[in-house]
Amino acid sequence: MLSGARKVAVLARELADETERGRQLAPALVEQLKAHDLLRLGLTADLGGAEPTTAEVLEMAETLAIGDASAGWCVSIAATSSLLGAYLPAKGGQEVFGDPGAVAAGVWAPRAKGSAVDGGARISGRWAFCSGIRHSEWIFLGFVQDGQVRTAAFATAELTVLDTWKTTGLRGTGSTDVVADDVFVPDHRLFSVLDGPPAHARALQRFPLFGFFAASIAAAALGNARGAMNEFVELATVRKPSGSNRSTAERSATQSAFAAAEAALRAARGLYYQAIDDAWQAAAANEPVSVELRTSLRLACTHAVRTAAEVVGIVYDLGGGSAIYEDSPLQRRFRDAHTATAHFQVNPATFELAGRLLLGLPTETAQL
Repeated sequence: MLSGARKVAVLARELADETERGRQLAPALVEQLKAHDLLRLGLTADLGGAEPTTAEVLEMAETLAIGDASAGWCVSIAATSSLLGAYLPAKGGQEVFGDPGAVAAGVWAPRAKGSAVDGGARISGRWAFCSGIRHSEWIFLGFVQDGQVRTAAFATAELTVLDTWKTTGLRGTGSTDVVADDVFVPDHRLFSVLDGPPAHARALQRFPLFGFFAASIAAAALGNARGAMNEFVELATVRKPSGSNRSTAERSATQSAFAAAEAALRAARGLYYQAIDDAWQAAAANEPVSVELRTSLRLACTHAVRTAAEVVGIVYDLGGGSAIYEDSPLQRRFRDAHTATAHFQVNPATFELAGRLLLGLPTETAQL
C-alpha cells in the first residue's frame, strides 16, 4: 500500500494546480486513491480493511502530502473517519462501508442538535471544515442530544453542501460547510466517540482516537514540508540570483539555512513517529494508553505541524523573488503549511494542555 501511495503521490503533484483551482481533489486523483484503497485505511478486516499499524497509515498520508498537501490531508482525514466504522453497530458499519468504494469524511464537533424519535434521531445543524466531503458518500457529524455529545453517520446526499471553502491554503481539501435540516438518522448509525472504542476493537481502533486525529494533521504537514524541501532543491540547483554567477545552492548562506531546516524537520518527524510507536505498543498489547503517552503524542503532533511550517518558511524565503509567483509550488507549500497550523488539534493551545499535564496540574483529559 505504501508503494501505491508513492505512485499516487507523483500524480498528486502533477495535478496539484487542478486540485487547487477546483477547490477539491482532482477527479483523476480521487480515482487513483480509491483504486489503491487509500481512502479507507482505518477499517477493520470485517469491513474490508487491511488493518495496517497507525504508523503505516500515517506514513501513507505523509507520502501523499509530499506530492500535494491537500491529497495527504484528505487521505489522513478519511483514515480517521474510517476508524469510526468499528464504533458503529454492525448494521451501521455494513451500511456505511459495505460498498468497497464508499468513502467517509467527518467532523466530530457537536455543531447540531438532535431529538430522539422512534428508531433514531432527527438532527439539524451546520458544520464547517468538512474535508473531503466532495468525494465522500458518507460523513460522520457530531451533535448534542439530551445533553450528551453523540455522532451520526449521514449519507452525504441527505445534506446541503455549501460552497464556503475559499481559503488561503489547503484549497484542494474542499473543506466546505454542510447543513442538515431535520434529517432522520436511524439508531444503527448513531454512537458516541467519547465512550471509547468498543470491547472488540482491534489495535488500530484502540489507539487514542483524538491523538490519531492530531497525528493525521501532522502527517499532512510533515509531508508538505518534505515536498517543499524537494522542490527547493530543484529550484536552487538552476536558479541564479540577480547579479550572481553562482546558483542559489552554491551560496553558503543557502547551505547553512537549508541544513538547519533539514535537521529541524528530521528531528520533529523522529519525535512524531516515536510518540506514535510508544502509544501503539500499548494499544497493541491491549493495555490502556496512559495519559503520559497520550500527552507525548499530542505534544509531538503539535511540534511537528509548527516545525513543518517553520521549515517551509525557511525554504520559501530562500526561494527569493521566484517563490512569490502563482506558478511556484513553494508559494502553495507556504500557504498550505500555515493553514495547517490553524487547526484546533495542533494550535498553540495544545501546548498549554500538554504543559499543564507535564507540570502535574489538574487537567481534563477525555479528549487528549
